[in-house]
Amino acid sequence: MITKATIDTVFETARVEEVIGDFVQLKRAGSNFKGLSPFSDERSPSFMVSPVKQIWKDFSSGKGGNVVAFLMEHEHFTYPEAIRYLAKKYNIEIEETEQSQEEKANSDVRESMFLVSEFAKNYFHDVLLNTEEGKAIGYSYFKERGFTAETIKKFSLGFSPESWDAFTKEALGKGYKLEFLESTGFTIVKDDRHFDRFRGRVMFPIQSMSGRTVGFGGRILTNDKKAAKYVNSPESEIYHKSKVLYGINHAKQAIAKLNNCFLVEGYTDVIQFHQAGIENVVASSGTALTPDQIRLINRLTKNITVLFDGDAAGLRASVRGIDLILEEGMNVKVCTFPEGEDPDSFARKTPYEQLIAYLDENSRDFIQFKASLLMDEAKNDPIKKADLIRDMVTSISKIPDRIRREIYIQECSRIMDISEQVLVSTLAQMVQKDLGDLAKKQKQEQQAFEVIREEYPQEVEKVDILYGLERKIIEILLLYGNIEEEFEDVLLKTNDEGEVEFATEKHTYKVHQRVFLSLQEDEVELANELFRGIYNDLITYFQQNETFSTEQYLMQLPTEFAQEVTDILMEDEKMTLHNWEAQNIIVKQKNHSIAQYVSETILTMRWYLVDRIIEELKAAISQEKEADNSEVLSTAMDYYKLINFFSTKLGRVMSRYH
Repeated sequence: MITKATIDTVFETARVEEVIGDFVQLKRAGSNFKGLSPFSDERSPSFMVSPVKQIWKDFSSGKGGNVVAFLMEHEHFTYPEAIRYLAKKYNIEIEETEQSQEEKANSDVRESMFLVSEFAKNYFHDVLLNTEEGKAIGYSYFKERGFTAETIKKFSLGFSPESWDAFTKEALGKGYKLEFLESTGFTIVKDDRHFDRFRGRVMFPIQSMSGRTVGFGGRILTNDKKAAKYVNSPESEIYHKSKVLYGINHAKQAIAKLNNCFLVEGYTDVIQFHQAGIENVVASSGTALTPDQIRLINRLTKNITVLFDGDAAGLRASVRGIDLILEEGMNVKVCTFPEGEDPDSFARKTPYEQLIAYLDENSRDFIQFKASLLMDEAKNDPIKKADLIRDMVTSISKIPDRIRREIYIQECSRIMDISEQVLVSTLAQMVQKDLGDLAKKQKQEQQAFEVIREEYPQEVEKVDILYGLERKIIEILLLYGNIEEEFEDVLLKTNDEGEVEFATEKHTYKVHQRVFLSLQEDEVELANELFRGIYNDLITYFQQNETFSTEQYLMQLPTEFAQEVTDILMEDEKMTLHNWEAQNIIVKQKNHSIAQYVSETILTMRWYLVDRIIEELKAAISQEKEADNSEVLSTAMDYYKLINFFSTKLGRVMSRYH
């Protein structure tokens, strides 16, 4: 187990904005950062990171927490894995105690699959570098491709022996279970026999954005026509090829920094570009580009440059992926290489400066590229030209932003030498059709919902006022608990005529003391079980610690409280997302008058609780109509006086909660 001292050092060192910035493109928003949610499909940022509080909140999915919670959510790390990842990132030495057999046995399935994949990566890399077969076949191949020893190490390239079960035997001998070797796809089990999937192939480990090995691509080096040139890991619990981009782990920082991502097709294209000095490059690994892969890039940048080789036959099919990129609201450029060249071969023989210049000079906007590509096909054929224009307008219709659509229509009109009015009309028809299809789909879904609603009628829930008030109490403690303020105490005193009346005195308290004393005085315990647990935890923390640090408090917070505490802490950050100030709407900040805010919240809660007592008294009177209810009525009148006092203090018209 990792020692508490190491965990404390990790939390003290790690910066939530730096860690999340490796996965999401963050932009400054006041004292915070905002970006697109990595957990949902959105085009407007609802993901907020607070460097001051060292927490994050995703308002679109409701998720939130500290830096470790993000890694556990996004990368599906266990808690120890997240700590190890952060320790590695910040060069912190890990101290740990011996792990018990029971703890080892409790590792879950996903973790076992990750461990097998990591072992495989190291095994194949070792075979490549340290065996005769690996050096003679695999290493020679990579050297022929122009890869240096540093590059081979950086991408953990490897080789799988030709033997039927060399890897499986080694893995079983090291204690890895056959069920996980099979579920990750390394071993094929058939009729009580097992053999390796990647025999006699050079190996390309595929890693997630955080660097976890999730799968492999294996390339055969012989001319066996019966064998597939490339074999990839099968879909598994940890590997979904439609959601992974090869090289994203090595490219993420460069993509965010340079605000552009080069998209290529193959493993060697990525590796060769990195070796040439261009690191903001990823590959779709030979599969058709998917929305999930595009969204992965979208978290880091809005700009994609798709790199195509000079094979004209493949261009037409590849260009279809551009429409998917446009649908995500991203900016697309296209760059092609000379005939007979691909990104790998071109980068291998072109010096860095010339390569950068070529990419810059030959990257064209998608509409210019598509027009030149398809015009060659249409030539003097009017029908083909009409189809081409329709094809281009279809692409433009995918763009969510209306202003950008109009600009592209103007550009298309100029390039194709056709009336802008005709293009606008065609675009309108397409957009209208898309809207019609969407409306039809929504209507069908609504009809299905109506059927369900008729089958399962539900009562409309009333607003839970007490829930809101108790949540506000927790918010006050989290945001202002250790701040010292002057409060006004209300006392009952007898005047010269012998009548009891309210009097006020001013005293200085810390906010958490004021809240605690007020609830104690009223003998009130929070009704909501979750809030009650957080309240007791907070009061104990304040009593045991001189200072209050959100970061330190979250470190020791029980898991069952962490989500709600993060939600409350980040609630105010919604104002930053909406950017009210830019719209000349001034939002009142609660910390402008903390004492007043605390007092109003406590008084409102008292008002609500007293009103409930009155309701109970009324119910008792109605049930005992024949009895003498004068004492109960007198008590009720006293409570009404209290409500009147609360109303006066709060400056509201007297009202009732029911």
